[in-house]
Amino acid sequence: MKDLFWHLVGIATGLKILLIPAYHSTDFEVHRNWLAITHSLPLERWYVEATSEWTLDYPPFFAHFEWLLSQVAKYVDPRMLEVQNLNYESKGTVYFQRLSVIATDLVYVLGVRSCLGSLGLARDTQQHFAGSMLLLLNVGLLFVDHIHFQYNGFLFGILLLSIGSLIRQRFLWSAFAFAVLLNFKHIFLYLAPAFGVYLLRFYCLEQATVLSQAAALAKLLAVGLTPFAVSFGPFWQQLPQVLARLFPFKRGLTHAYWAPNFWALYNTADKVAAGVLKVPGGTAGTSTSSGLVQEVRHSVLPAITPPVTFALTVLFMLPILWKLFRSPKNQSPLVFLRAVVLCGCSSFVFGWHVHEKAILMVLIPLCLLTLVNREDARYAYILGIAGYFSLFPLLFAPDLYIPRYSLYMSYVAMMYGQLYRIFPGFRGFHPLEWLYMLGFLAIPLYEHLLAFLLHLDRRLPFLPLLLTSVYAALGVLYFFGAYYLYALGFSWGKVAMSSSTLASSSASAVKRKRKTK
Repeated sequence: MKDLFWHLVGIATGLKILLIPAYHSTDFEVHRNWLAITHSLPLERWYVEATSEWTLDYPPFFAHFEWLLSQVAKYVDPRMLEVQNLNYESKGTVYFQRLSVIATDLVYVLGVRSCLGSLGLARDTQQHFAGSMLLLLNVGLLFVDHIHFQYNGFLFGILLLSIGSLIRQRFLWSAFAFAVLLNFKHIFLYLAPAFGVYLLRFYCLEQATVLSQAAALAKLLAVGLTPFAVSFGPFWQQLPQVLARLFPFKRGLTHAYWAPNFWALYNTADKVAAGVLKVPGGTAGTSTSSGLVQEVRHSVLPAITPPVTFALTVLFMLPILWKLFRSPKNQSPLVFLRAVVLCGCSSFVFGWHVHEKAILMVLIPLCLLTLVNREDARYAYILGIAGYFSLFPLLFAPDLYIPRYSLYMSYVAMMYGQLYRIFPGFRGFHPLEWLYMLGFLAIPLYEHLLAFLLHLDRRLPFLPLLLTSVYAALGVLYFFGAYYLYALGFSWGKVAMSSSTLASSSASAVKRKRKTK
């Protein structure tokens, strides 16, 4: 099995190349516009340029990343780098941008390899092979990056490099990588509490004296803040404008397609209540679902503001962060990974204007936990069924129906098969859980058959999206509640914290570190 990792890399790359001609979303034009802005305009105009509605709203490192790509793009088709050339899609532009995503996925490959090694998984084991398949062939990344179009693989690669360094107890490298990541895409701030608590507890406070603790904290701050200084320093005179672009709180509570979270159910409840009570406006209109820059107003239920979503997000992060802070050192890597998952899930469930793609912040780290614990794998499978299905609205073009269903079914079948081989006899699902997962078959059955037979496709064109969002939200919330209880030690029956794999790899890292001193 030693060479299978790179064989899988090759298979994944070949599959991505086959998807180059596929449909791409408006995000393709977003990134083409950013290429043009960073290439054609002086740095001080990057965050004020507004010729296109798709203005630059990622942190400065990503802007410089686009600038680097533009230095190659100018040799492919210079017209793609003209700011005024909106919605430009020459064949050269399409191939360049698609191939740039595939090329930068090398960072993701390195991150996967780093994390699998940090978990102490030998390359000739079934766990290593399963982890390679789940991560390298991840169907969510195929949907979002290689069909819809984004650069999430590159970003998740940096995240995995940071996680791998932390598990190996290379604390400063981990902090540096995570700080760099935040300056590429600020949405990863939602995972920062887990990193912050772990580094404070197991790097700073583990030092023998108060003086050495203060020194460790100073080094950690220096390493963590340096990327921010380098990133935002050139824009210090424009800082309010940059921050306004990064945090556009005037957007609605929910995106155009309701991400499958608590607010999807909240909006649906308000919509139903408004219909029953015959209250006009509110969520029955466009205010909660259009994704436009406007305030959200509900008809019946109380209005939700950004501070409310922020407070709920932080509140639901606190229990797992406290457990992480109090966890024994030998179990801390496992608890840390669970904290990353639950911090990401807290933000997804309760965050403001959450995009459906943000579920990957939960699903990708969760792949690592599936390799080391049967119960984690069980919950990961349930969320995988709901979470990857919830990405279907991104691939709405009719010619994508066969690819999206075939890729999804192949992935969830592969995932089940690999978990069955890692944990012999892997089943362990409650009948209601099986019933819920099988219920996803009803949505495409309605969308592609019953809606036409019942002549509802024109009367209720929004219903398949609503069904997808609401039904997937039930699974996400079930996972969030049940997995949270399990991670805290309160699940059904006694929870076995089987962290031997992570503990041994962490101990090995300590021994290696001591030998080098």
